[in-house]
Amino acid sequence: MSVNDPIADFLTRIRNAQMAKHDTAEMPHSKMKVELSRILKEQGYITDFSEKGSGAEATLTVELKYGPDGRRGITGLRRMSRPGRRVYRKQNDIPRVLDGLGVAILSTSRGILTDHAARRQGIGGEVLCFVY
Repeated sequence: MSVNDPIADFLTRIRNAQMAKHDTAEMPHSKMKVELSRILKEQGYITDFSEKGSGAEATLTVELKYGPDGRRGITGLRRMSRPGRRVYRKQNDIPRVLDGLGVAILSTSRGILTDHAARRQGIGGEVLCFVY
């Protein structure tokens, strides 16, 4: 995990918290992490998220989702584009995750979007991660 890669930090903290069966994952705040949390909440992978504090002291708390039998809401998180190897895709080449059961999250000129929304708007972008 790199200090310069907030997305990898976000994904790793969520992955580790779920493996340890924690109810929440707490991390330093960034706009990118808030947008990723917003998409995860919209898609039903997490229960909620909240921001606390301001400036350098700001934190982001993500409330993780589990099924009644204890199964995780997110079974897989995979970072695609990273600082050493960026992955860009045009609208026609945006990958489908598990034949549409998962979600690819993209950074586009219109903000952070899911693969479905990017295809609908007819734009491509940097493929940040896969969630399933």
